[in-house]
Amino acid sequence: MSCGRVLVIGAGLAGCEAAWQLARRGIRVRLVDMKPAERTPAHHLPTKAELVCSNSLRGASLSGAVGLLKEELRRLDSLLLRVADETAVPAGRALAVDRHLFSQRIEQLLTDCPLIEIETRHVETLPEEGPVIIATGPMTDGRLLEALAAHGATLNYHDAIAPLIAADSIDYDVVYRKDRWEEVTEESSYLNCPFDRAGYEAFVRALIEAEKTPLHDFETAPFFEGCLPVEEMAARGMETLAHGPLKPVGLVDPRTGKRAWAVAQLRREDAAGTSYNLVGFQTRLTRLAQLRVLRMIPGLEHAKIERYGQVHRNTFVDAPSVLDEHLRLKCSPHLRLAGQLTGVEGYVESIASGFLAAVYLAGEMAGVSVPLPPPQSALGGLARHTGRIGGPYQPSNVVWAMIDTPVRDKRKIGKNDFREVCAKNALDLISEWKETLPPTTAAPVNC
Repeated sequence: MSCGRVLVIGAGLAGCEAAWQLARRGIRVRLVDMKPAERTPAHHLPTKAELVCSNSLRGASLSGAVGLLKEELRRLDSLLLRVADETAVPAGRALAVDRHLFSQRIEQLLTDCPLIEIETRHVETLPEEGPVIIATGPMTDGRLLEALAAHGATLNYHDAIAPLIAADSIDYDVVYRKDRWEEVTEESSYLNCPFDRAGYEAFVRALIEAEKTPLHDFETAPFFEGCLPVEEMAARGMETLAHGPLKPVGLVDPRTGKRAWAVAQLRREDAAGTSYNLVGFQTRLTRLAQLRVLRMIPGLEHAKIERYGQVHRNTFVDAPSVLDEHLRLKCSPHLRLAGQLTGVEGYVESIASGFLAAVYLAGEMAGVSVPLPPPQSALGGLARHTGRIGGPYQPSNVVWAMIDTPVRDKRKIGKNDFREVCAKNALDLISEWKETLPPTTAAPVNC
């Protein structure tokens, strides 16, 4: 096993996973990050692996592509998935974590690992020698962005984060606790704010008319369709939100036995339940507009906003043009990219990308070529996303369309049952693929 040193730039989810996987294989790592000395507008915590958009790591069911990807990462001994499970908070059928505990735990584990050296520094140039993994995330900017641009086209889109509401400012006589389609219990993870039709329509009009923050230097970049600001959805039609993040389906009010016209949901943000995330309410309204409009939501008439929503620019490279199948820059193969910078969208996908970059590099340092994950797996589908040629390249979450599956006989098996069968096959194949990876060493203390 090589005893060389790898430089990992960026301590978000991809960079932290990459650093850990390298260290577990006996490779020394220098993990460089600008936090806590500097932060982007979207960052609030001083610690590594910060979840900035939402605390949800999305659905857990194996019939969902992201649920399958999470289970594959567990089978592959992902550090971040292990810590996510350890710091989970109730979220119905989704995996959500206490983001403060999650980030603190990751930082402590990395700090305690004797093969990982952590350095606080803002990297502005691309190292001329390697090996290097660049995992600086979708808000990469300045000279480093210019240096990457010199290696190929960079593309932009807007992303947004949702506000957090103080738990003690919620009117619990108005909201009700219920997970979608589930029986009502004290453990139900979501608080539901029921709109009648008149209140919903007034709320939509207020969203459309409210003052928005300017987009400044990235005015022409599009929004990512998977994370549209709530006011952008509202502008697409009066009923868009009622069929989107505010859909009332499966959320009958247990007090009345009736379904509201629309329902805004709140998901617990931390283990102690001191604040709640407004689900699907990414926004670029000004702070004053957020306070005024969000207080139109039933049960939030006296809401205190602990973190305001905001919009930021996301950057990614045209991966099929500039990266090879092992995530190396074609013109500078000592440099690898990982995470959202490669055009994978979402926290789980970023963890997966960091994992792949690390095992590819570990194999290279050991003198072996690690094959791509099987195409029948979610990880394999995601790995091939960055190499797909044809049409404009766009960021994407993991979806079943990426995964190689047989043709389904719709007369014999339903879609969810079919996907669960495919998922079980994928997990078997991932277990086989794991045997091709550079082995982990006898673990050093705390690593």
